[in-house]
Amino acid sequence: MICLGPRRCSRIYSLCLCFPRYRKRADEPNILAVETGFHRVGQASLELLTSRSARLGLPKCWDYKHEPLCLVQSFCLFAIGSTISWHKKVQKQEGQMIISLPESCLLTADTVIRSYLGAYITQWKPPPSPLLALCTFLVSEKHAGDRSLWKPYLEILPKAYTCPVCLEPEVVNLLPKSLKAKAEEQRAHVQEFFASSRDFFSSLQPLFVEAVDSIFSYSALLWAWCTVNTRAVYLRPRQRECLSAEPDTCALAPYLDLLNHSPHVQVKAAFNEETHSYEIRTTSRWRKHEEVFICYGPHDNQRLFLEYGFVSVHNPHACVYVSREILVKYLPSRDKQMDKKISILKDHGYIENLTFGWDGPSWRLLTALKLLCLEAEKFTCWKKVLLGEVISDTNEKTSLDIAQKICYYFMEETNAMLQKMEFHSCCPGWSAMARSWLTATSTSQVQAILLPQPPRCRI
Repeated sequence: MICLGPRRCSRIYSLCLCFPRYRKRADEPNILAVETGFHRVGQASLELLTSRSARLGLPKCWDYKHEPLCLVQSFCLFAIGSTISWHKKVQKQEGQMIISLPESCLLTADTVIRSYLGAYITQWKPPPSPLLALCTFLVSEKHAGDRSLWKPYLEILPKAYTCPVCLEPEVVNLLPKSLKAKAEEQRAHVQEFFASSRDFFSSLQPLFVEAVDSIFSYSALLWAWCTVNTRAVYLRPRQRECLSAEPDTCALAPYLDLLNHSPHVQVKAAFNEETHSYEIRTTSRWRKHEEVFICYGPHDNQRLFLEYGFVSVHNPHACVYVSREILVKYLPSRDKQMDKKISILKDHGYIENLTFGWDGPSWRLLTALKLLCLEAEKFTCWKKVLLGEVISDTNEKTSLDIAQKICYYFMEETNAMLQKMEFHSCCPGWSAMARSWLTATSTSQVQAILLPQPPRCRI
């Protein structure tokens, strides 16, 4: 499923939530921490949500030792490596709950404000952003090591991420131009975020013996930024006087990290205002011993790589983007109306998000090519082109020929980059990730594109 860097932590561990034969005393209350479609999660899932929960100010978590005997014989959840598999005796039905995580177990900006950082955040002007608050807390708690009450959660987070912002420039240069541009934009954004936050970090010096510059380094903030960017769940926007006007919508959700992404499943994930829990329900069916997946959304591989640091080999949403430069690469340079055509496409939103997908060139791409291929005497028909009307057989054939030439260009570019990687000596691990991106997204699709079936070019 995933060929580019693990989304989850690399450490292999095994949690078998099979419970001992223990009968609950009549006077013991039923206090739950995390409820899932598998069972009620107790100390065996995450130490963070159990033995240390009282010191974290979280509700007292349900004790797995007090599991009723009837559940012992029915439920077993395995988390091996970094995944969750279904081990109930019956298959998972559509619409059933996968997990329900209480609001008090979410790591949010409110959590940070209630912590030792709260006084510094409320006093700082201009108010820091919710993202900065979360990143600062993560770096600070990671630095605390064994003294951190969040250590169990921090330990299952990746030590490093595979998002493009973390790649060496030499490796980024091997990526397709459109992805390279977005990766460089992402890197510039994080660098600006770090530079604008240094004064705030300096204000935290009274909390630390070591110099804050050594604690809140660029690499430390990059790790925290990637943690939030790749793992946060969405909450309804909230506004805090001590935070900037930037929407406070992010929350880190311990235990949800065990659920991996698959583009082939459907889930409903949202914060339930009635139960005050973040809930995930499946609309797919699961058989015994199958790994349970969730879907982060109908994202193509470029977005998955940018936002999460991995790609999906058989992603039904995968596509190849066509830039403006490539769009006009094979058009006649003597076309005196080219500037007008480009202006029309730009004014009507047809100059970006032009793609090849598994079904061939997108409607937007074909429409743009048809307009660009209009003969001089047919130029006045450009509105009909945007409405999807056929202008002439010549226009249809010319636009498809140009589409196929663009396909050949992508194929040659991809093969050239793959050959270059064979001799690429710096950061071989990162090079392998870039290779995975190219082979997963560009090569397989473009190869299929090169075998068109009349009357249109298909992948």
